Amino acid sequence: MPPFLRSLIQKNRGIITECLRRHSSLTSQQFENMDKKATWDRFYAETNRDRKAFENFEWFFGFSSVRDIVLPLLPANAPSDQLLQVLDLGCGTSALGPSIFRHCPVAVHVTCADISPVAVELMRVHARAHAVEPLSPSSRLEFIELDCTRLHERYRPGSVDLIVDKGTIDALLRSKEGKGQAGLMLRQCLEALRRSGSMVQFSDEDPDARLLWLETEAKERGVMLADVGVQDVGELGGVCYYCYHLSPRSVVEQS
Repeated sequence: MPPFLRSLIQKNRGIITECLRRHSSLTSQQFENMDKKATWDRFYAETNRDRKAFENFEWFFGFSSVRDIVLPLLPANAPSDQLLQVLDLGCGTSALGPSIFRHCPVAVHVTCADISPVAVELMRVHARAHAVEPLSPSSRLEFIELDCTRLHERYRPGSVDLIVDKGTIDALLRSKEGKGQAGLMLRQCLEALRRSGSMVQFSDEDPDARLLWLETEAKERGVMLADVGVQDVGELGGVCYYCYHLSPRSVVEQS
């Protein structure tokens, strides 16, 4: 069994078991078609249909596992009149984006984006019913429907300070038809980032494979568009997780 599938089952055994009970083909179809909007609409509808109360669904792990990685990437000396732009791309119903909004000491505009309108609406309803106060009173939080391969329709080049990807590129790479979309998503993320910005990917994929893919996809006409690094997140549920960090290169650095 692939580590990605094993980790999802270990972390979310009750939910997946219930889905399998009602729809025996649901999970196998998901892992073949995780690049499809319909897959995620069905998944989030099924996992929340019979619940008495909303529950966040966390791929891999929650905010507490990566808090000390994510928050330091947002500069404490940012201008007080400027909201740092944070994008949680492929947010699903994770609490990661709302937790960044809540715990970041500087003013941020956190956008939680997902291709599934079902997930987005679940998060909107939950946020209205259980509003949280951010550390910075100027901070903002929003949930939007957005295709991760069409960032250019919403974000102009050099406009985002931090992009967080917890399993989105993993899902595309493991789909039958998603590999090209994964590369497109990465390049659009790098274009949307400010030169001082960062993109972090959380994944269970071994660095030998993921670093090679990132370094290949982050090139344009043979020129590297970003510096790429990796650090351990730790072992959870018997699975090792990594944080892949990308920072855009300036024109001077590329020349």
